[in-house]
Amino acid sequence: MAISDQVKTDPNYPIPDTMKAWVLGDPGQLTFAEKPVPSPEKAEVLVRIDAVAICATDLEIIHHGPPAMIEGGEPFNKNFTPGHEYMGTVVALGPGVDEYKIGERVTVEIHAGCGQCKRCRQGMYTSCHNYGKNYGDVDKGHRANGFTTDGGFAEYAVNNINTLVHVDDSMSDEEATLVVTAGTAMYGLTELGGLVAGESVVVTGPGPIGLLGAAVAKALGAQPVILTGTRDNRLEIGKQLGVDHVINVRNEDAVEKVRELTGGKGVDYVIECSGAPNGLNDAAQMVNRGGKICLAAFPGTSPEVDVAYLVRNNIYLYGIRGEGKAATHRAEAFMRQKRFDATLIHTHTFEMADLEEALRYAKDRVEDAIKVVVRNPHAQQQRVAAE
Repeated sequence: MAISDQVKTDPNYPIPDTMKAWVLGDPGQLTFAEKPVPSPEKAEVLVRIDAVAICATDLEIIHHGPPAMIEGGEPFNKNFTPGHEYMGTVVALGPGVDEYKIGERVTVEIHAGCGQCKRCRQGMYTSCHNYGKNYGDVDKGHRANGFTTDGGFAEYAVNNINTLVHVDDSMSDEEATLVVTAGTAMYGLTELGGLVAGESVVVTGPGPIGLLGAAVAKALGAQPVILTGTRDNRLEIGKQLGVDHVINVRNEDAVEKVRELTGGKGVDYVIECSGAPNGLNDAAQMVNRGGKICLAAFPGTSPEVDVAYLVRNNIYLYGIRGEGKAATHRAEAFMRQKRFDATLIHTHTFEMADLEEALRYAKDRVEDAIKVVVRNPHAQQQRVAAE
């Protein structure tokens, strides 16, 4: 697809007709191929992808297909480009776009809701009411880059302006890919109440969202913040992010330890990021009466839940999907202010051509990989040329 004549471009940021991109074939099959560079439409920009982080959901999509297509019963989506945790540089503006400038560094959210349903109008665009109807329908305004529309394992991608977050120049490209991860944690804390200063918080599961969830909670003034997990090195990173107490669940009973640390009462909030089979029931035992639990992980099974315990103890339960209610903008502000060091969870960097090896590191946790980032080597060359 050639760039439309109605699109604003800049000679300092030349745009080719085609780009290199990873595309899906059969399940688990990726090919580094040529694809047309997409052209932005109304309320869209073209982003030159400078770096993209790998998420566990990417691995699921590559091997099983985009979630919307699984739920819709449609076949595996061939010629689709996955990848959703990316940042880059705005290089072209769709018709009428003046909210961003060419050359501006941005990171991106995944979802642009349909904008028409009740939930989208409330800012809950990751929970668009038109799921299954307008979900993935670009003509209805819905985009989920890396899920229903082409994502970031490529040189360029189109984004709705509502999904863009300005990135301060003090942030490296790698750090900028983590803004949305921190934004997901911020969204969870927002739903739990937002003002958590002086409140006690447990975060279960020191993966990327769990670690940054603990960091965000601490930056918001929570006291104490307790992190549970199975890997001492991950828990040590939690300490570096400001966590007050860590619990290795292989060595201690997490529920008993949390109760001990809180004088027997339990904490005000639990953010469940482990996806463990008994994660919800354990969280219920950790939280105090009238406390709140946020579920931010996807368990592999549907375990039995002690609903009666939740009811008897007035425990509130929240589920979040992704990075809703513009929480990513607040997370970027915290990272810009250096309220916590998100780079602690970035462990490995590869070039785009080496994506398959990068995916192996992420999937198998080679060298205890946490967040693996893939860079576009051409982006750095173009950046230098533009300057």
